[in-house]
Amino acid sequence: MAAYVASRVLGLVREMVIARQFGTSAELGAYLAAFRIPDLIFQLLAGGALGSSFIPVFSVYLATRQREEAWRLASAVYNLVGLVTTVGALAAFLFTPQLVSLLVPGFSTEMQDLTERLMRMMLLTPIIFGLSGISMAVLNAYQHFLLPALAPAVYNLAIIAGALFLTPLLGISGLAVGVVIGAALHLLIQFPGLGQKGWSYFPTLGLHLPGVREVISLLLPRVLGLAVMQVNFLVNVVLASNLAEDSLSALNYAFLLMMLPQGVFAMAIATAAFPSFSDLVARQQLDGLRETLSATLRATLFLTIPAGVGLFILRYPLIQALLERGEFTSASTRSVAWALQFYSLGLPAYAVVEIVSRAFYALHDTRTPVAVGAATVALNIALSLALIRPLQHGGLALANALAVNVEMVSLLWFLRRRLGELAERHFLASICQILLSALLMGLGLVVLLQLGRERNSWMLAIGGLIMGGCIYAIASWAVGSMEMRALGGSAWRRLYSRRR
Repeated sequence: MAAYVASRVLGLVREMVIARQFGTSAELGAYLAAFRIPDLIFQLLAGGALGSSFIPVFSVYLATRQREEAWRLASAVYNLVGLVTTVGALAAFLFTPQLVSLLVPGFSTEMQDLTERLMRMMLLTPIIFGLSGISMAVLNAYQHFLLPALAPAVYNLAIIAGALFLTPLLGISGLAVGVVIGAALHLLIQFPGLGQKGWSYFPTLGLHLPGVREVISLLLPRVLGLAVMQVNFLVNVVLASNLAEDSLSALNYAFLLMMLPQGVFAMAIATAAFPSFSDLVARQQLDGLRETLSATLRATLFLTIPAGVGLFILRYPLIQALLERGEFTSASTRSVAWALQFYSLGLPAYAVVEIVSRAFYALHDTRTPVAVGAATVALNIALSLALIRPLQHGGLALANALAVNVEMVSLLWFLRRRLGELAERHFLASICQILLSALLMGLGLVVLLQLGRERNSWMLAIGGLIMGGCIYAIASWAVGSMEMRALGGSAWRRLYSRRR
């Protein structure tokens, strides 16, 4: 989690630097739109779909001590990913003008030309990220999390360097160069970990191997689900391109701020929990899976519900302190805050979906989360079309938040049918304690904002985070929160053991 915190902090610094250089300008909108197609290729052909399909199968080989077969499987997947992402990137390179005209029909001709140029520069990244994604999956299956967690940090450092040193010379193209360099570093940093685990390479596509066939069978439904989700992102880009020119950039900043606590807490917990889920399933210990899943969900909500409340209440001072400088004006702050207030309503649901989806993947069930995700995306698009007129880009954010909450409830319902009771009594009691503590924290933050209207935004933001955290911790302890007492007991045991 510490490595994820470092990565997210650097991601925040990256956005601060980009905001200072480009604000919510049309050029930044072109860069964000150009990023969508390379990201689409990666996500569909080598992203989360492949990792979630690969780790359960690879874990079975490790659990049954078939080391050579495990590495043969990994090699085959590496080779397949390299092949399909290269083909996808080449196809996108050839048809870039057509893709851009479909993606951002509301952009001017000049901005469409810029989007084409930036897209072609970044089409190398899905190939590199595909190989890096499998490296991360292999290391995670071995319960090695440090290097995969540090990989995004070096990626962010490269983009920061591009923004600081290349954009004065190359303009917005400097960011694209930083992205390509960062992708290469994202892959290279994981090589020492692979070598330590005894990497053995086999020059095969492995289509005849049972493990590869199982990965592909698990992968196909997940790819379909990700394709539908990516359609949702693309629809948002198309809709936002027809609004005010700062809409796409504002949505991006707001979404990234919402994803900051989600990445620090939910992604770190989910990444660490997934191999454990897979190992418990491989050993057919479903009671252990239920217990681990319930505890993981409670811990995740204990962290993300107050984070969502804090983002909602402190959105203005946080955005002003972090982003408002240079080309990022007070008007930019208002635009980002308008979207962030809606996105924050979906933060806890995003975190739960992250955990529950991995439980399904560990059970070798990719179809259920895919089906639920597809229905959710359809709901998201319908809500976006309904809400965009009255709320502008805020309507897109609200539609996203509402849809992900529906997805969370649906996945939990299906998982309970699959596994049986998930310790609902403890779960509901924990949720009530968390909500009460978060409510008390929120009231304290509202009072702080009222009393500190004329204060510096940095003081309000930092003071609000510290005060909110203290109120939440005290309130959680006072209401007897199981998670707070477990956290305190764990800290005490660690301190006691060090003293001994």
